[in-house]
Amino acid sequence: MISLPPLFIDRMAALLPAQEKNAFFASYQRGPAQGLRFNPLKLGREDFLAAMPFRLEPVAWCAGGFYVDGEERPGKHPFHAAGLYYIQEPSAMAVVEALAPQPGERVLDLCAAPGGKATQIAGRLKGQGLLVANEIHPKRVKALSENLERWGARNILVTQESPDRLAGRFPAFFDRIVVDAPCSGEGMFRKLPEAIDDWSPEKVSRCAAIQGEILPLAAQMLRPGGVIVYSTCTFAIEENERQIEAFLGEHPDFAQETFPATQHFSPGYLDKTARLWPHRLRGEGHFIARLRKVGEREGEGQREASSGRRHFAKAQGRRGDGRGDDKTVVPKEARALFERFCAADLRVIPEGPLALFGDALYAQVEGLPGLDGIKVARAGWHLGTVKPGRFEPSHALALALSPGQWRRSIELDPDGDEALRYLRGESLFAGGEAGWTVVTVGGFPLGWAKASGGQLKNHYPKGLRWLG
Repeated sequence: MISLPPLFIDRMAALLPAQEKNAFFASYQRGPAQGLRFNPLKLGREDFLAAMPFRLEPVAWCAGGFYVDGEERPGKHPFHAAGLYYIQEPSAMAVVEALAPQPGERVLDLCAAPGGKATQIAGRLKGQGLLVANEIHPKRVKALSENLERWGARNILVTQESPDRLAGRFPAFFDRIVVDAPCSGEGMFRKLPEAIDDWSPEKVSRCAAIQGEILPLAAQMLRPGGVIVYSTCTFAIEENERQIEAFLGEHPDFAQETFPATQHFSPGYLDKTARLWPHRLRGEGHFIARLRKVGEREGEGQREASSGRRHFAKAQGRRGDGRGDDKTVVPKEARALFERFCAADLRVIPEGPLALFGDALYAQVEGLPGLDGIKVARAGWHLGTVKPGRFEPSHALALALSPGQWRRSIELDPDGDEALRYLRGESLFAGGEAGWTVVTVGGFPLGWAKASGGQLKNHYPKGLRWLG
């Protein structure tokens, strides 16, 4: 039984129609819906359904989303470690559906941790274009990076910056932006009961003030004709409809739009916005608004966007080839070690300009802006580490490889003891050729092991290892 704050009850009683109050408050005595999204970067819908051992029901507003029976534990299955799905609250899946990113576009997830919406965007981009996933908090950006790596996302840049600093580096750059704004979390009380203790009318006011600063900064980073989707997981009008009203009042070059799947949701208290109510659907509380940048004088927006892109070419050390500045250029020795590894252990050479940050080697998206002066958690697809005389592949490299792209592998039963032993960091025993070996379940990579003398030395990252 959930005990709601009295002041929250008063606010919601004033907001809701009289005939809906009882149903709304009664919804808090039911358990939250559990959901997951399959990974289109790794398999198709039918193959996913055939492989899954869980009882699944489709989520109406997300083609890749499914409800999972509350008794299942999908986070404890090796298929989760292989990145075949992302565990996500079903209502939260609606945000990227409203954004509708397309392959080849430049997309920003401004407040991205832990990575639910970022992984969903990456899936829709299909490895084409660029996803910049930003999170200002250091602990949360680590989880964001890990989730994108497990997802097998290659065309990424993970940053840890404030919105104002990003806006100064990315003027009129992005085709689409998600602003899943920090909020008071009223819509998550069932899923996160600790949010109840953290709630207060003062927190609502603080969040509204932050949101009022973030949304205009996001607008500066959007190209003419681009789309912003603003969302929260709260019910407070101050954090939802009033934010959109205030923004539109100060930005006449933006207009609201309807978006896909709204037939499944309730209208907001402002035209063309949507609310997801826990008593009206199988999910938690959400608010969504879609905004398009329009109405600029002919040629003005194009000049702004062109100017922004010239800024990036200059920031790339006047090279314009996407390889970053001189500090990230890959020395011949390091490149040779990487190529030697590819020849011995892979059947493919990862695409994209290479860049070296310290001893970490990345494959980057062509035309990536210079990264000097901003905090970067992942500068692209992390390929591995250059060490004296050798190259050591990264977990991110393994998780983004497709079947047939590696030379050696060992298949483990996803329901067997050996898969669990590998995920706990234990060594395995197997014959075969010595060298870097991809450990798979169901044909999908879990990570690396190094074969030598009949033993597979475990290289599953220590920070990801399962306990028990």
